[in-house]
Amino acid sequence: MVLRAAFKGSRRKLVLAFDVGTTYSGISYSVLDPGQVPEIKGVTRFPAHEQIGGASKIPTVIYYDQDGKVRAVGAEAMQEGIYEQADEEQWVKAEWFKLHLRSQFAPGAGKEVSSNIHPLPPNKSVIDVFADYLAYLFECASSYIQGTHPSGVDLWASVQGQIDFVFSHPNGWEGAQQSQMRKAAVLGGLIPDTAAGHARLSFVTEGEASLHFAIYNGLPAGAMEKGDGVVIVDAGGGTVDVSSYSRNTTVASKEFFDEIAAPQCHFHGSVFVSINAHRFLENYLTESPFLDDIDHIVRCFDKTTKLRFRNADEPQYIKFGSTRDNDHNFNIRVGQLKLNGSDVAVFFEPSVNCVIMAVLEQRRTAHKPVSHVVLVGGFAASDYMFNKVYAALNPTGLNVMRPESHVIKAVSDGAISFYLDRFVRTRVSKLTYGTFCRTLYNPSLPEHRERSAKSFITPSGERRIDGAFDIILPKNTQISEAKEFKMSYWQESASKADFKNSSTSVWCYRGLIPEPRWMDVDTKNYTKLCTIDIDLSHAPVRECKKGDRGGTVFVLCYEIVLIFGLTELRAQVAWKDLKDVERRSESKIIYDPDTTSDSIQA
Repeated sequence: MVLRAAFKGSRRKLVLAFDVGTTYSGISYSVLDPGQVPEIKGVTRFPAHEQIGGASKIPTVIYYDQDGKVRAVGAEAMQEGIYEQADEEQWVKAEWFKLHLRSQFAPGAGKEVSSNIHPLPPNKSVIDVFADYLAYLFECASSYIQGTHPSGVDLWASVQGQIDFVFSHPNGWEGAQQSQMRKAAVLGGLIPDTAAGHARLSFVTEGEASLHFAIYNGLPAGAMEKGDGVVIVDAGGGTVDVSSYSRNTTVASKEFFDEIAAPQCHFHGSVFVSINAHRFLENYLTESPFLDDIDHIVRCFDKTTKLRFRNADEPQYIKFGSTRDNDHNFNIRVGQLKLNGSDVAVFFEPSVNCVIMAVLEQRRTAHKPVSHVVLVGGFAASDYMFNKVYAALNPTGLNVMRPESHVIKAVSDGAISFYLDRFVRTRVSKLTYGTFCRTLYNPSLPEHRERSAKSFITPSGERRIDGAFDIILPKNTQISEAKEFKMSYWQESASKADFKNSSTSVWCYRGLIPEPRWMDVDTKNYTKLCTIDIDLSHAPVRECKKGDRGGTVFVLCYEIVLIFGLTELRAQVAWKDLKDVERRSESKIIYDPDTTSDSIQA
């Protein structure tokens, strides 16, 4: 049994975790009192959900009017009569908007997703919609905590303006998506747009949050005690996030876990079962007068048939109308549409196969043997999904299981645990990271001779080639949180004024070459991760070279220090002062909103 330590802070704190899902969202929180062991609690009462005891999630839906004003959110947007009001007043619905924030490089995130997700409301960016939804969640958390805790109003007043936030996101999201979520948090009024405000928001992948949840809620004994590898599958509404960990058995005094395989993110969540159902029914009901009701029929499928489906050998029913709704030619009787169970199974098939193949890939590439698979998330509550995955993986020697309770709240509760416990201390790089540089020309190397036409002479007389890829961090490498990766740089110029500021870009290689070396090979698989702004005003400039034409050449040497092992990338610039003592300062990392599509053009 894992025991949480008492809070060591000197004053009360509140931490809120928002799990903004594709279809449903949840809030967990913890009040941290000095000397007390923190507890993880959930917001279980929302507007228009008061009549439902213990409702832990609300729909991720917003209605806007024609002026762009928010009119209904969450459970409010699903109340009886809302469809008629929205239709009469021409409101615009925003749903599945989380998928607009995706990285296009996650498997299946391209045209397949774009052609199926709902468009954003007119004149609204994804950051605008995210901000409105975050503001609503924050309001819900405020009302719940003030209304349910003893002296709740005083508690809220004591922490307001100092609240820490944790946002979870799919494994496939990168710094660009985190940057957009931070902008939404500022726009939504959760944090100020200052360095101190930004520091109050942290991020965790859904896979890592799910591990933290599982540690307290049913991680297999073998994974806890023996350090066996465990694959965590967070099957949600939009994505299936797959991560692998093992307990670090070298540290006996505390529970630490190492990530042992590069995490995966696939767009095969439960909404894609509904998309498959919609396609099937659109074709099936082509000649039926009920074709116009297809959106309503699919909503009914979502609420009942999809959740109850267990057996492909039994007929399935979608109850969508009244006793007067009949069309025997299309198996519609007394308001129920009858489908073959085998057809419904086909709706699930891509998602089921995705989970199975992803788990096997994790086991194949993991740095340690894997023996357990834990399924969490709303989609994991599907018995059909779980049983098919179990039937496929159990014969391979994997122990497949689901925690007994609250799998739907795994991510938000796990995000709070991430903030409090920080069990993961080693992570695995998903890609190969590096920079493009000007390497010294070596005529004895064939790859240099092939590019001799691209070589040039520097001011100090050296011959170099542009376009070499300098690998900082190879793919599938285990890295600790404290591990630093340093890149040495130099600049030379005939003028000291050129050395005040600089910038460099960090690039990812997403292809199959084990050790990518050149920009002009497999060009399309290089994409820019970010730009690092560097302040060089404090670094000393040295006069240590003579130019090839006789003048003085000034040289500035420095290092960029990158820390990849955290849940967010950090960057510093380091240099030696005139006494040869290393100095450092933090560097600003810039993610362009369109950075995920920024690639080299051949």
